[in-house]
Amino acid sequence: MVLQSNIQDGVDVLTDGEPVEKTLSIIELISSGGLAGQVIIAILFVMLIFAIYIYFERLFAIKAASQIDSNFMNQIKDHVSNGKIDSAQMLCAQVNSPVSRLINKGITRIGKPLEDINTAIENAGRLEIYGLEKNVSILATISGVAPMIGFLGTVVGMILAIFELANAGGTIQMDVLASGLYTAMTTTVAGLIVGIVAYMFYNHLVVKTDKVVYQMEANSLEFLDHLNEPI
Repeated sequence: MVLQSNIQDGVDVLTDGEPVEKTLSIIELISSGGLAGQVIIAILFVMLIFAIYIYFERLFAIKAASQIDSNFMNQIKDHVSNGKIDSAQMLCAQVNSPVSRLINKGITRIGKPLEDINTAIENAGRLEIYGLEKNVSILATISGVAPMIGFLGTVVGMILAIFELANAGGTIQMDVLASGLYTAMTTTVAGLIVGIVAYMFYNHLVVKTDKVVYQMEANSLEFLDHLNEPI
């Protein structure tokens, strides 16, 4: 019985001596970074929300601009061939897309030299592209600025850590350095995350916009080729 009691006491000692696993939530990690880290994280969070808003707003706008009836151009060519210019313009007004607006601009120039019609369509196309790319450049800016803001937090955190170390009287204590190190690491990670997300959003919107631009060019060339056909 004595031996069993001693063994049990040894187990209790080992159990009590086991390290307790510590967990750290994101909120605790941010709050441990001090005021400087919290301010930088807040700025990056606002930039992330803004990037998400721009992405989905532009994505829906570009998606709506790319939707057009596959029979649209055939109807336009039939109206133009039959001299029904008003009907062709009404059809363009009903569709209300970048392609229809370009074709409508060309229809209003029918009767003038083909070069003038082409110039009018190109000018209208530049305005349409500008509208499609509205605020997309902000995503590119966020993708470049966010990591730099995160690195700024890293520098601030390291300065705070060195300052605390210099005032520690020659003794190195991790709890003294913790606040500065938390600021350095959390801001770096947050800046990189925001930058990567914004960069992915930007590239996806560029690809989507290029598809709409190609659609505009293809339909414009088809319209000009139809006008150039001998009667």
